[in-house]
Amino acid sequence: MRKILHYAFNRVVITALIVLFQVGFFVLEIFKWGNFYVEIAFVLRFISLCAVFYIVWKPNNPAVKLAWIVPILIFPLFGGVLYLMFGHVFIPKKLRAGMERTNFLIKKCLRQDEEILQRLEQNNPRMANQSRYIMEYAATPVWQHTSSVYYSDGEPWWKQMLEDLEEARHFVFLEFFILCEGSMWDAVLEVLERKVKEGVEVRLIYDDVGSAFLLPKKYFETMEKRGIKCVAFNRLVPFMSLILNHRDHRKIVVIDGKIGYTGGINMSDEYINYTHPHGDYWKDAGLRIEGEAVWNFTVMFLQMWNMSRYMEEEYDRYRYHFEQKVEALGFVQPYMDTPLDNETLGENVYLNLIGYARKYIYIYTPYLITDNEMWTALKLAAKRGVDVRIVTPGVPDKKTIYWLTQSNYQNLIEAGVKIYQYQPGFIHSKCVLCDDEAATVGTINFDYRSFYHHFECGVLLYQAEAIEGLKKDMEETFAVSEQITLEWCKKKFLKTNIIGPILKLFSPLL
Repeated sequence: MRKILHYAFNRVVITALIVLFQVGFFVLEIFKWGNFYVEIAFVLRFISLCAVFYIVWKPNNPAVKLAWIVPILIFPLFGGVLYLMFGHVFIPKKLRAGMERTNFLIKKCLRQDEEILQRLEQNNPRMANQSRYIMEYAATPVWQHTSSVYYSDGEPWWKQMLEDLEEARHFVFLEFFILCEGSMWDAVLEVLERKVKEGVEVRLIYDDVGSAFLLPKKYFETMEKRGIKCVAFNRLVPFMSLILNHRDHRKIVVIDGKIGYTGGINMSDEYINYTHPHGDYWKDAGLRIEGEAVWNFTVMFLQMWNMSRYMEEEYDRYRYHFEQKVEALGFVQPYMDTPLDNETLGENVYLNLIGYARKYIYIYTPYLITDNEMWTALKLAAKRGVDVRIVTPGVPDKKTIYWLTQSNYQNLIEAGVKIYQYQPGFIHSKCVLCDDEAATVGTINFDYRSFYHHFECGVLLYQAEAIEGLKKDMEETFAVSEQITLEWCKKKFLKTNIIGPILKLFSPLL
């Protein structure tokens, strides 16, 4: 009963009820003007028609267009209005101004060292082209002199972070999609509060929707009272928001500007297997970097902070100046993706790696719900002889999304792609490994939300130390995963051939 009451009075539920009330009120108002029904219906249908033309005209992915056009045509009275409320990306003037200002600061602070790019060019021209693309469209340069360590599970990643936090002397920046009170966050918070008393500047960003069921209302005010500067990103509000769909899905920790963390791991106990909501084991991936490339993460965090707080400051004072360069192999390039431009950078980084592969491409993703461009790239890679392997969860966290993921198996398997389901439980990692030399680890799922709607981040690695750890982890993961066959797909005929195709029509909206 306590759990039911907790969810019943949660602000997400209350906000959803208020939004439904507003929609109901809108419908009642239409019926109230019943004598003018023909005129009102004409206006609403005209809005829907305009919405369809606008969707067709926009340079969006055809699958996304289709996902909106179908429900609008099915429900012409309200389809256009729903698109105006939830489909059309409206950027408020204040936020747009903040974006333009912070973009200027990023370009000012993040400059590519041409000598590093030339060394990469001499080593591998095709990988240099990948780095140029990221620099051009995400403004984040590639670096050397940066060590990288891959973590195959959340607990060792978290424990190493606690050790590094203890050594913080100047500032700590944290940014997470999910923040939940419990053993994991409590241990971090205890260190942060001590550091604040020592004079260390601590800033925290958490996504308000991602943490809505997990934190008390206005938790950011609680943090501020404890000396931790805090932002709840894109706050959940009880009216029909035009930008509520865009969430901060990034996971970033920066310590003194010299150590950075990212990966799929959020601040919640299931990520370190202290709780088990989905199977016996929650598998995730984390990355720790130390060296010059951390500057990318520092600037990325400050951009999000300043977009949220609408404040301006000099970023360079947070830059760590290494007296001795970190001895490390390879090239490291932290990057970001934003839904507020017309570039699906996160997906394109994946597509470029798939096209780059000559021997193999291994993928971890909790969700496999993407567009035709990705399916084509994966199938073409398999058809040209590349060993393409994708690991998805053996236990779902969301059944509808799980069925949709499974509905894509048969088509990929028939083209030669190998699909594995992680048997111990749920895999939340977002990693791509290519030919023993290139990889990316970050927050970006193979789904429409990550590619089109969320703020995301990742790290491109080339011949870096972390690649060996990722390869070892993937080989061990294949051994404890079930390889899916065509016979398996046929046994799941209802889900994969009937329910799945229907869900695919609306997959970009899920």
